[in-house]
Amino acid sequence: MPIYHSLGQIPQKRHTAFRKPDGTLYAEELVSTHGFSSLYSLVYHCHPPTIVKTLGEPYSVEPKIAREKHLKHTSLLGFNIKPEDDFLKSRKPVLVNSDLQISLAAPTQSMTDYFYKNSQADEIIFIHQGTGELRTGFGTIRFGYGDYVVVPRGTIYQIVFDNSDNRLFIIESYTPIRFPKRYLNEVGQLMEHAPFCERDIRRPQELKTHDELGDFKVLIKKQGLIYPYVYGTHPFDFIGWDGYHYPWAFSIHNFEPITGRVHQPPPVHQTFEAGNFVVCSFVPRKYDYHPQAIPAPYNHSNVDSDEVLYYVDGDFMSRHSVVKGQITLHPGGIPHGPHPGSVEKSIGKEKTDELAVMIDPFRPLMLTEHAIEIEDESYHKSWQFNIE
Repeated sequence: MPIYHSLGQIPQKRHTAFRKPDGTLYAEELVSTHGFSSLYSLVYHCHPPTIVKTLGEPYSVEPKIAREKHLKHTSLLGFNIKPEDDFLKSRKPVLVNSDLQISLAAPTQSMTDYFYKNSQADEIIFIHQGTGELRTGFGTIRFGYGDYVVVPRGTIYQIVFDNSDNRLFIIESYTPIRFPKRYLNEVGQLMEHAPFCERDIRRPQELKTHDELGDFKVLIKKQGLIYPYVYGTHPFDFIGWDGYHYPWAFSIHNFEPITGRVHQPPPVHQTFEAGNFVVCSFVPRKYDYHPQAIPAPYNHSNVDSDEVLYYVDGDFMSRHSVVKGQITLHPGGIPHGPHPGSVEKSIGKEKTDELAVMIDPFRPLMLTEHAIEIEDESYHKSWQFNIE
């Protein structure tokens, strides 16, 4: 996320002596990506961030693949994922490939007795239900319904929920999350034609320095394993930091839809990009205004990519019987399109109130055992003409 930001106290020059009131040095840390060649931040700790007291036995959280190869339109009923108390245990991977992992989660309790760090992937945590606060050493970010909370890899965090009714749609990307290049000018500023701008990005606030010694459990994910670390210093002991590498949030409600006289293709809804997949936001918008326009999307053959839609809210004119939290997977290689009757029904409509997140991966997705448990096995038949 290429916006410079700074919180707390930092020295006038980097890599110079920065001392505490008692004369001892703060510990400087460079948090960098792609070695030293991409986004980074400089962090100043009250104590060195390297003091490991104990290291527990790692355990696997690798998704268990149930359907590796398939050519079947698939629907998953996401709200059938059962709530669980623990945040990490509640995360159920449903669709995966070598570029990303898509999970559903319904945690009922906050993270209070441990911290978490994903060292293998950037995370987009979409908040479908619930409110709360993301806490990191970089500061805090309040979140609520419709927020994309973006946590870059290597960030230690805790999530504190306001209540127990929470539903999350989580994307883990093994390459950095970025804004589409066509939205950016040569210096990285969002351009006038982009469907959002820097004012819509919520950066960390309220840096709280935890100058504490003790036993602090940090669960670190790397290569499909969770490594239980116990550090001797609080992970949020930042006295200050600056740079470009930090968590941030963007609300889907601040995405400004691009419309036209005739139906616009999905790229106009694009919000993020990463290596070999894109993320799009479908939001309430005016329909096409050509006098003979057909608002419903045309039939489409996915040749190069799968298509995933996560239905959030509203009425979807191209689908029958859509429910909140439903996921549809339309694999590359076969066409999909509006359900019978939807095309004619859409003509003359002026607007839609639909809200959804779409992911187009350019490598095939595999279904996990958790996905099979919540699958609507009849979905692939829903284009038959006897559907009302």
